[in-house]
Amino acid sequence: MLTRLGRLAVRYSRAVLIGAVLVLLGLGAYGAGAQDDLDLSGWSAPGTESVHAGDRLRDDFGTGNPNLALLVTARDGDVDSARTERAARELTAEVEQLPLVTDVTAYWDAGSPALRGENGRRALILAHLEGTPTEIRAELGTLSPQLTRTTPELDVRAGGQEEISRQVSEQARTDFLRAEAFALPAVLLLLILVYRRTTAALLTVGVGLFAVLGTLAGLRLLARFTEVSTFGANLALVLGLGLGVDYSLFVINRYREERTAGRDQQAAVVRATAVAGRTVVFSGVTVAVSLCALLVFPFFFLRSFAYAGVLVVLIAVAGAVLLLPAALGRWGHRVERPTAPASGFWHRTALAAMRRPLLAGAGVLTILLVAASPLLGLRFGLPDERTLPEGTSSRTTSEIVHREFAAEPTDTVQVVLGEPADTRAYAAELSRLPGVFQVDAPEGTYREGVRTAPAGQDRLRAPDGSVRLAVVPTQQAMYGDVPAFVERVRDTPAPAPALVGGYPGEMADFRSTLLDRLPLAIGIVLVATYVILFLMTGSVLLPAKATVLNLLSLSVMFGCLVWVFQDGHLSGLLGFTPTGSIEPSIPVLMFCVAYGLSMDYEVFLLARIKEEHDRTGDTEQAVGEGIRRSAPLITAAAGILALSFLSYATGGVVFLKELGIGTALTILVDATLIRVVLLPVTMRLAGRANWWAPRRLRRLRVREEKAEEDVLRGEYV
Repeated sequence: MLTRLGRLAVRYSRAVLIGAVLVLLGLGAYGAGAQDDLDLSGWSAPGTESVHAGDRLRDDFGTGNPNLALLVTARDGDVDSARTERAARELTAEVEQLPLVTDVTAYWDAGSPALRGENGRRALILAHLEGTPTEIRAELGTLSPQLTRTTPELDVRAGGQEEISRQVSEQARTDFLRAEAFALPAVLLLLILVYRRTTAALLTVGVGLFAVLGTLAGLRLLARFTEVSTFGANLALVLGLGLGVDYSLFVINRYREERTAGRDQQAAVVRATAVAGRTVVFSGVTVAVSLCALLVFPFFFLRSFAYAGVLVVLIAVAGAVLLLPAALGRWGHRVERPTAPASGFWHRTALAAMRRPLLAGAGVLTILLVAASPLLGLRFGLPDERTLPEGTSSRTTSEIVHREFAAEPTDTVQVVLGEPADTRAYAAELSRLPGVFQVDAPEGTYREGVRTAPAGQDRLRAPDGSVRLAVVPTQQAMYGDVPAFVERVRDTPAPAPALVGGYPGEMADFRSTLLDRLPLAIGIVLVATYVILFLMTGSVLLPAKATVLNLLSLSVMFGCLVWVFQDGHLSGLLGFTPTGSIEPSIPVLMFCVAYGLSMDYEVFLLARIKEEHDRTGDTEQAVGEGIRRSAPLITAAAGILALSFLSYATGGVVFLKELGIGTALTILVDATLIRVVLLPVTMRLAGRANWWAPRRLRRLRVREEKAEEDVLRGEYV
């Protein structure tokens, strides 16, 4: 099929290229507005207890998580002065009239000590805005600057969870544009250095741009039918350029080899499409399957990365096996250059490693295990304002609250009882739990088992008589083990069926759901990639060995993640604030992305080694020749792809830094120490066992196409 596709691309190259230009312009025009049509994501896990609690809060009580916090500072130094109170009540009335606002709680109305700073200079106004995260954050984009003000009586700053999330999204969009502006010219310059031909570099970038714009357009179209996160666009940029470079490098280099072997231009294009294109297809399927594992999670934030990844792969593969051959059919003479020399650094390194396999393997393995060792200290935690750079307004507001308030009322745990009940004993028991500052109940406010305020909190009763309690945590509780805190609340016996939610409940359920589905996602990735590699190589051992080597390179990535982002090494250089833990969704995403890309290089190398083994029957010679032919390309592709990911290291959002640095490190380790030392060492030690498979299974191997004789002779009429 690929042979025929190559023939058609060459025969109708003009039509293919004109069509590609028109499609590219259309995709660019449509995809340019993708960010405006994509959605912003929250942390809720569909179907969980916290989501049901949120539904009850909205439907029965007309409220929800306080997602906007106004930090009010008295200009005269006292929030209880008559002058300050009058201005604060006017501000509260103004907030109550704002769009989407359904509930407002202010210190001057509630009199709650949780809403008053310990030194008496500051107090809080909390508001709940009802709507989707996209609607709320869009409204906050107008409201936050409007409410941030200085008057003769008050200084007002905006904060809260949704304001933090809004600024994270804005920062991510800025990082995206910065990365795009940096990555594209840098990749083009590196490609010119690698190819030594400007035309080849331009064609390669063209395939990458085709993948990026096509994916953005596809995400925008997909958003008409389902929720798609804005962060999917970030992955589209880096993967589109990276895979476009990877696939084009191998097709163009194979074309050069075929020309060096004596085939005419058109026959060389068809042969390169058939042979290198097969490897590209296998590679693309591997990356796509790895990212498809994200679909097992019920969070559209992670699912969106799967959508983006699959679209990128499909379009990049199409560009490499259709558009690129058409371009080579017309301008191939402008990309030609002698292929790699008979030897080189990577070739000599691999041969030296195979001469002393135990010594070389043990040395590299020791290095990798030491680099991976911080992984043993991995701690999962929940995101907070430190995701943003220092000085960001919502982060600064949260830091003041953490520093000057004993409680964290924006992170209140909401307990909804399913029927009318006397909550006095229950509220008193909840208030005694470690990490609880106070409990607001219909019968009063409780601290450490004692009622400190009289009854009269009508907002905690629904029209049908059902009630809710607001469990306000201490600052220490929110900087500690939040899921354990939520579990203590849920384990406390209630006088009626209870639903526990609020922001801490949502985050605990999010983490629990994520970790529960994680084994399934990992299993899908490992099994599917094993099957794909078996179909390509016809070997039982090679896919298993590839899996082990990939997991080894990923362990280095996670070791780096812990050492840098959890423990804080290099935080000053990289410009972030360590939290002492890792938010769990990012390692899951990184596993799927990095595993697919690592297997990408495994496919490129094994395909060439298998081709040489089929030709010579000598494993050691096949490994050496495969590395000689492929390792320089893999290294160049890995360097360029790593550079694309590293463009996010300069951004302001911590989890984009994690994704960029961690994935770039994995790619570089995988393309050097793993592929050039450990892979040849393990193949040297395994010998003939590398190629063994049961006879019945051997027939399942997808064999290389046999190019037709007229193609090889260049006869196209």
